[in-house]
Amino acid sequence: MYRRLVLGGAALAVTATMTLTAAPASAAPASASAASAPTSAAPSGVANKLFRAWLADDRTAAAKVATPAAVASIFGYVYRAPDRFAGCSGAVCRFTHTSVRVPGGLDGIAMVVTGSKVTKVYQSRHVTKPSTVATRLFAAWRRGDRYSALEIAATGAVKTLFKVKYDPRGVAYHFQGCTPEPKGFACAYSYEGGAMLMHVRGTRSSGYEVSSISYLAD
Repeated sequence: MYRRLVLGGAALAVTATMTLTAAPASAAPASASAASAPTSAAPSGVANKLFRAWLADDRTAAAKVATPAAVASIFGYVYRAPDRFAGCSGAVCRFTHTSVRVPGGLDGIAMVVTGSKVTKVYQSRHVTKPSTVATRLFAAWRRGDRYSALEIAATGAVKTLFKVKYDPRGVAYHFQGCTPEPKGFACAYSYEGGAMLMHVRGTRSSGYEVSSISYLAD
């Protein structure tokens, strides 16, 4: 039923630990905790309705509880379905993986519920270039969007980066690209007086993430 995401021959080596799909993964059943999640009104009820519609590959049902952008986002999720409902924090409800390792600290899907609909879906990303991971993380920091940052960076890296709020009137950051380092890549943003290094780990087939961040002073 599913079309495998084409990542090249190297992807075959990782299929034992990570399954990538280009359609809703109804072949990967939700766990008992997800299946028995609340079905009442927003936010948990709305989020679970969208989740179940996605598992059933029912875009019509999904459209009743989510905006078009949110529907398009969740139906484009490239990994098998998360198998655990992790509850809601305010208006943000999360579904996480317990048996599949995916890049980033989001570990699955997060839905933002506004009223009776899911208005935004964050999701773990499969990014094949270290530089793309670095620039996306920097852009998320500029916007002050932690969930977007967690899509492509480890929780610790996001915590380190967001300790300081990005100041558009502060020092200018200049992306210097990525260079190999032991176990991965170091992607640098220079600024007057120093540099920020994003340490990227992973592979092209499994996907890259920013695993940690460090700083250098001139």
